[in-house]
Amino acid sequence: MIFGLLADDILYFKVDDTNKSDYIMAGMKPFKPFDDKPMVMPYYEVPVDILENRELLAQWAVKALFASKDNLTKPKKRKPAKRALNSE
Repeated sequence: MIFGLLADDILYFKVDDTNKSDYIMAGMKPFKPFDDKPMVMPYYEVPVDILENRELLAQWAVKALFASKDNLTKPKKRKPAKRALNSE
C-alpha cells in the first residue's frame, strides 16, 4: 500500500475526497510525473509547515494512509467488454 512518494526531494501524500481540500487550501499542487504530459496522480505536495511539525505530519500521513487503504477497498470500475460483431 503506497500512501506517499518522494520525487525531486518533494514529499507527496495520497489524497481522496476526505483530505484533498486540505492540500488545495494550502495552495499545494498535485504530482505530475511528466512535464510534457497533462497526467496528474492522486498525490499532493505536503506543505512545508506540515513537514516541520511532527504531530501535524503524523496526522496528515494517517489521512493519506486511510486514503490509500480506502482506494484498495473500493470496487474497481470495469470497462464494459467489447462485443464481437457477428458476420452472419
